[in-house]
Amino acid sequence: MPTATNGSVSLYYDREGDGDPVVFVPEAGLGGWSWGWQHAGLAGPYEAIVWDLRGTGRSDAPRGPYSLEDLVADLEAVLADCGVRNAHLVGCGLGGAIALRAARTSSRVATLSLFGTAAEEPAFDLEPLFAPPDDREALHDSLSAGLSADFRESHPDVCEGIVDWRVDGDADRAGWEAQVAALEGVDATDSLTDVTQPTRVFHGTEDDLVPVSAGEDLARGLPRGEFVPLEGAGHLAFVEQSRAVNDLLAGFLEAQSGDTP
Repeated sequence: MPTATNGSVSLYYDREGDGDPVVFVPEAGLGGWSWGWQHAGLAGPYEAIVWDLRGTGRSDAPRGPYSLEDLVADLEAVLADCGVRNAHLVGCGLGGAIALRAARTSSRVATLSLFGTAAEEPAFDLEPLFAPPDDREALHDSLSAGLSADFRESHPDVCEGIVDWRVDGDADRAGWEAQVAALEGVDATDSLTDVTQPTRVFHGTEDDLVPVSAGEDLARGLPRGEFVPLEGAGHLAFVEQSRAVNDLLAGFLEAQSGDTP
């Protein structure tokens, strides 16, 4: 089991494929399973790297609260352990905030693809997506916060599979609270002009956890930002519309490959 270390904290990650590295940063409380569709779709032409945030899954869960700086340092440790000089970062929610901060503080970030992400804390309402990993009914019910009603009704088997993965890989309450604390007071509005990497801001138009307007504002504030609405999708739009999202990601990464040192 590959692990990176940041101080005394062990961080689990998985890597597969060749080519330019694409590193997936999960939403608060969600295990690496959440990027499974993108991992499978991009591994091969790219090296897909998925990791569990501290407090989640197979990574250590030191007592919180965690700061955004802690989580960015964890990301840096994973990149260093993998020998990555330049990575395409793909993040959702808290994961997007981590990626956005890393773009300003790390020399290893080539591009950003952000899902359901905002520039400041008040736009995030992540509580409805949390459920205890040992409560299958609560896990199933909480999917209504991340996935549209149309998707849940038309893909019941997928939703049951997601519940299975959440039982095995999601954070407990203490881990989730420690992670979400990293968003406290976050306001990147005035520093967005420092993020010069090409960035696509993807947002489900039915996202109930982060307003679409917050994604639009984020893209507008980034020098090389582009807003991409995903019609009818919820917060976990990359799960609902995985095939379309994978095509969009692949096209974006291919277009930027010449900019990657």
